[in-house]
Amino acid sequence: MELCVIEADGIGREVIPAAVRVLKKVAQVEIHTAQAGWDYFEQNGTPLPDETIALAKRCGAVLFGAAASPHYPVEGYYSPIVRLRRALQVYANLRPTRYYPVPAARPGVDLLVVRENTEDLYVQHEELSADQQTATAEKVITRVATERVARMAFDLALRSGRSKVTIVHKANVLPQSDGLFRRVALEISEYYPEIFTDELLVDTAAYWMVKDPLRFDIVLTPNLYGDILSDMAAAWGGGLGLAPSLNLGDGVAIAEPVHGSARDITGKGIANPTAAILSAALLLRYHWHQPEVAARVEEAVRMTLKAGHHTADINPDGALSTSAFTDKVLENLGK
Repeated sequence: MELCVIEADGIGREVIPAAVRVLKKVAQVEIHTAQAGWDYFEQNGTPLPDETIALAKRCGAVLFGAAASPHYPVEGYYSPIVRLRRALQVYANLRPTRYYPVPAARPGVDLLVVRENTEDLYVQHEELSADQQTATAEKVITRVATERVARMAFDLALRSGRSKVTIVHKANVLPQSDGLFRRVALEISEYYPEIFTDELLVDTAAYWMVKDPLRFDIVLTPNLYGDILSDMAAAWGGGLGLAPSLNLGDGVAIAEPVHGSARDITGKGIANPTAAILSAALLLRYHWHQPEVAARVEEAVRMTLKAGHHTADINPDGALSTSAFTDKVLENLGK
């Protein structure tokens, strides 16, 4: 197994090495490092060099940290992770939310958001009028992209023993774009009669995600809605510091913690590595097809948190450093 490791910016340089330590403990993985991100852009004029894309394709598996991005247009800069997802055609973004024993988490929550990952508003086709008074963005939904992400969602339901897929859309307001997503997803559902399928408008889904997340099993959604709903769900799992993700395609995968580069705490050694560690576990489970090994990692994290070991984002009292928390996870892996 080969893995392309891209720490990128900020705390990515702290949490990704922690996840690599855990991976090396449980699996034989050949590690290759590559560059991307804002800092690389400032030094080299590109946020994602061609050699990084080539290495990622060769390895077939990527562990990505976090890329800092400006909130204003910068000539030549684009999101390296969005471009990398597109280059590798990782068309499904998996965002699981499970209960872990931390104060903010909701007992019993166990849901998976499956988000289409290559189109919708994230194609980044935007225009600003000459007078800079009107901005437009193109929303793209295609049959082929919807079919493949829908099949992924229903296949995952079968493989993981889940019983329900909820299709989320806004077809009442966007009958052509979201209407196409809805129709195609429902067509695919007919091939999976053993899986119960329902649908919700995205605003209703947001309401229920706040009120009763236990009603969800797998949520299938276009790109933008999935981005928002999965972050909402992450609150029930204890916050973004515990939220992993996996971008999955046909034979390729990019694992990445959900949190950002967190420049305000970079270099302090206090970043929570849990999301990065659990993202590595998703690689083991869904890409390398080693669910038993993934379960060992997830259980070690659970044991560590249950014992009261945590980083400062969970509770500043008695908080461990990034490396000390990782040490505890590694100790529990040995039990």
